[in-house]
Amino acid sequence: MFKLLTRGSVRLVERYLPDPYIFVILLTLVAAVAAMVGEQRTPMEVARMWGNGFWGLLTFAMQMLLVLLTGHMLANTPLVKRWLTALASLAKSPGRAIILVTVVSLIASWINWGFGLVVGALFAKELARQVRVDYRLLVASAYSGFLVWHGGLAGSIPLTIATEGHFTADKIGVIPTSDTIFSFYNLAIVIALFIAVPLINRLMLPDDKESIYVDPKLLEPAADEGNETTDRPADRLETSRLLSWLIGIGGLAYLFDYYVVRGAGLNLNVINFTFLFLAIILHGTPRRLLKSLDEAIRGGAGIVIQFPFYAGIMAIMIDSGLAASLSEWFVSFSTATSLPFWTFMSAGLVNVFVPSGGGQWAVQSPVVIAAAQALGADMPRVAMAVAWGDSWTNMLQPFWALPVLAIAGLKAKDIMGYCLIQLFVSGVLISIGLTWL
Repeated sequence: MFKLLTRGSVRLVERYLPDPYIFVILLTLVAAVAAMVGEQRTPMEVARMWGNGFWGLLTFAMQMLLVLLTGHMLANTPLVKRWLTALASLAKSPGRAIILVTVVSLIASWINWGFGLVVGALFAKELARQVRVDYRLLVASAYSGFLVWHGGLAGSIPLTIATEGHFTADKIGVIPTSDTIFSFYNLAIVIALFIAVPLINRLMLPDDKESIYVDPKLLEPAADEGNETTDRPADRLETSRLLSWLIGIGGLAYLFDYYVVRGAGLNLNVINFTFLFLAIILHGTPRRLLKSLDEAIRGGAGIVIQFPFYAGIMAIMIDSGLAASLSEWFVSFSTATSLPFWTFMSAGLVNVFVPSGGGQWAVQSPVVIAAAQALGADMPRVAMAVAWGDSWTNMLQPFWALPVLAIAGLKAKDIMGYCLIQLFVSGVLISIGLTWL
């Protein structure tokens, strides 16, 4: 019965889910019409909001592109390839491969979401080189670990409200991570997902006749010629290990200061910085690094073209008041006990249009904070409901899958049918944890 449901979900998504670029265009049109009908905005007002916000995610788009590029370059270094190969050798069967890639992705995503996306995708490719397993489910399993990121160490909402002087501090004060990330109910949700997500992925493993395999040779990086010419002075610079070590040591010195001396935490910029400078050192020469970059950059087109459209959607949702109206409608029939659940549901819906944790808290916090205070609800739990809603519908929204898909060489329709099953299962588990634990 479970495989029958999975088969139906996969076929449904393969048939009806368009390319993510088409998906973002359709979301733009839906948001625009909803703003005109629901918020009484004129077409010109909506067009102005959309255009003004279109370039609002340029910094973030560059960060995401660098997640892809630096992760690729680091994974193509001889040392990292040996590590991935050794870890992948633990998977002796298709079922073990699915469980292993899911657990690795869950752990990495709980530490940092950018780290988890890259590590999961790269590890899935390495497993596919060694184990004959359905490649679609393998990559979907790697992406499914992303479910836990907002309940983990790099969750943007709990870290924001734990920071002195955050933008809602005058309303809720500073809420420590002991009440959010490390609370009993949140850890219970995380543990439940660590058990359920690998199990569900394993149960979805199709029969051999229904599986789609990939030729391991197609996953191999281009062979290194091994003979770097040094005929010109410029060639000697491009093949100089000394240059790589000098700039690499400078990067390592900064990382030592950042992690050890200052004791700072993970964020997207420092993850990219770490990946880049490790890749510089481990590739050995600038020429090898640039060759790896050339291979990596081919998969970044989807990120470049789609992020501006999502920025425009966010602007429509926020500036028109549509996101606030959706949140207000969900909380209007809530009680102190049910508010976290309905906040979770509203956050999941808003996330389809505004797939950004920090941006989503900016949109929903005025509504949910006022509702929690009026109903006497648990404020940290309500804030985490927004965080989990943001994570939850990433199993439906292909926005965050773009780096994974680019690394794996697949389309969104190839994996989202499996993710849809995880959407329903994880939704039940998270709802129980937020409401009754």
